[in-house]
Amino acid sequence: MEKMKIRKNPPKPKFSDPDTGIWSWIVQRGTVASFICISLFALLVRVCVSLHPYSGAGNPPKYGDYEAQRHWMEITINLPVKEWYRNSTINDLNYWGLDYPPLTAYQSYFHGLILRCFDPKSVSLYTSRGYESYIGKLLMRWTVLSSDALIFFPAVLYFINVYYSGKPIKEKTSVAWHIALILLNPCLILIDHGHFQFNCISLGLTVAAVAAILSDRDVVGSVLFSLALNHKQMSAYFAPAFFSYLLGKCLRQQNPVIEVAKLGLAVLGTFAVVWSPYLYSAEASLEVLSRLAPFERGIYEDYVANFWCTTSILVKWKRLLNMQPLKLLSLTATISACLPSMIQLIWKPRKSSFLYGLLNSALAFYLFSFQVHEKSILLPLLPASFLATEKPFVLLWLTQNALVSMFPLLTRDKLIIPYIALHGLFILLYHSPGGRPHKKETQSSFGTLRLFLLSCFLVLHVVYLTIAPPRKYPFLFEAVIMLLCFSQFVVIFLYTNTKQWTPSKLSALSTEAKKHL
Repeated sequence: MEKMKIRKNPPKPKFSDPDTGIWSWIVQRGTVASFICISLFALLVRVCVSLHPYSGAGNPPKYGDYEAQRHWMEITINLPVKEWYRNSTINDLNYWGLDYPPLTAYQSYFHGLILRCFDPKSVSLYTSRGYESYIGKLLMRWTVLSSDALIFFPAVLYFINVYYSGKPIKEKTSVAWHIALILLNPCLILIDHGHFQFNCISLGLTVAAVAAILSDRDVVGSVLFSLALNHKQMSAYFAPAFFSYLLGKCLRQQNPVIEVAKLGLAVLGTFAVVWSPYLYSAEASLEVLSRLAPFERGIYEDYVANFWCTTSILVKWKRLLNMQPLKLLSLTATISACLPSMIQLIWKPRKSSFLYGLLNSALAFYLFSFQVHEKSILLPLLPASFLATEKPFVLLWLTQNALVSMFPLLTRDKLIIPYIALHGLFILLYHSPGGRPHKKETQSSFGTLRLFLLSCFLVLHVVYLTIAPPRKYPFLFEAVIMLLCFSQFVVIFLYTNTKQWTPSKLSALSTEAKKHL
């Protein structure tokens, strides 16, 4: 009888255990089902953020990034394609002239057509400058939301399917958690749906390119990454990692020259198609290229937590050196910072190392390249989210510092409430059941350091919002935030470079992964 009782009342699984609990149950329902549920919530969060102000709202004469995006739609649907990047009486480049590659211009043209169908005044030539009607704002917000849903979200699903292919069930219990951390990254949501930009397109193309490379579809990956480069030139932050990994892989093939030629043709062919309207003359091509490199703005423009801006407190780079030496110095520093990661990828092109290489390359560019913006931290954050199950505390560390580094920008945009809400949501997601924080790492010296930094940041937030800075040093608080964040970015950069050179066997991606497209 006792045996019968034992059989009739088996022990219930503990739902606090991520391997046997609710997260495992969700995964058993299928990755797509989990993805759809999380995606719907992620879209709702984006809609809520979009109800708040945007960059330059009600701030003439040039308004802000919102007006820049709207103006590009106005220009592209009213002028011939050859005039889009040309300064003229009908296209004043001093008023938010196009300064991104042609794919951004085509995207603006497509969105401009939609706006013209529903609200022609919002994109009428000249008269629409500073246009801020309710329907116009609603349509503009929907262009970003639809771009996210149609490009970034599917790319994340593609990456997740590839990343977890061939992995044991025990590791797959983190799928839903991993999806949530990527789709609900607070920095991307605040910049695209609060501040107002379209980073979701170039980042989505990059995510798809990474997934294609991990599934050994190198030609497809090269095409997708070329499209990302042609949408935003900042995607070049990832170029050293793509180049080094693919080169190292090609060198291990039977016919390396043919393999390199295939990838080269894929890249050149993609660029040729995208740039075709501007290849009729060298002058036309140079007109576009000159808009993509804003050297006239100087090596830095705002308080950004990178090397040049931080060290300018002691070394006045703009006074000390002319433009040409500064460009050369910046290029040398960036390449030097990328070299260790590139060498490792060429020497041992592992898939796990490729993900670290993407992070290290993006951080090197953020720290040392010319004319970096606060929003550029989105690029290192993307590969950090890829490594969420491998090194979750790195994603937490980088995300929190990235958020703080953008705090002055978001305060100017009046996005403090979504900033606090999304920061809290991210912390809750990170520590939710089913997550995979490494206890040894989170409870070690990193935990102590994190608590100290959080205390400093909390004090800084209160001081920044309640106390006026001294008249002699009007940007004192921005400088302190910049110094703290820069120091953390450097430590993360050194740590992840070390990890790339000493990858663990457990972190290597399965060589038996199924191929997805």
